[in-house]
Amino acid sequence: MLNSLPDLAKAALEHVVRYQLPFSISHHALSPGLLLFQEQQAGTFVTLKHQAELRGCIGTIQPAQTSILQEVIANAVSAGTQDPRFTPVSLSELESLTYSVSVLHEPEEIQSIAALDPSQYGVIVSTARKRGLLLPQLEGITDAEQQVFYARQKAGILPYEAVSLSRFKVDFYGE
Repeated sequence: MLNSLPDLAKAALEHVVRYQLPFSISHHALSPGLLLFQEQQAGTFVTLKHQAELRGCIGTIQPAQTSILQEVIANAVSAGTQDPRFTPVSLSELESLTYSVSVLHEPEEIQSIAALDPSQYGVIVSTARKRGLLLPQLEGITDAEQQVFYARQKAGILPYEAVSLSRFKVDFYGE
């Protein structure tokens, strides 16, 4: 039985890596707590770590699937197989991965960097053509200036380019 969103992420990625086939959920295999996510939509990020080091992280700001469950499945598979920073996860790595899932609350536009607190809020930095996101509570990010700097860097937004800022909270689920 799958009891948590990280359990679901793990089952989805392991299935795809082992069998090279899409993963589909059997609702009989879901705990009552997970069934609640069947009726909700939200953006999610799935983070994979190997020996405490980042191994993949992919997500969506706005929902792209019919439910949070489907969002987690899609993002888990993408984090393990399509994160451009890493090679796809191999069969031999599966047992050593840890999974976490962040379910995003609706982003809210802010007027100033002063409205950010990286321990509470993630940030979205946008121009007309580029967008970068950083989740809250990332190791090594201690202030809002650092958070915006790294979000800009991820998106390829140069320091002199004007940006709009949004912040968001997350519900975090970890192994």
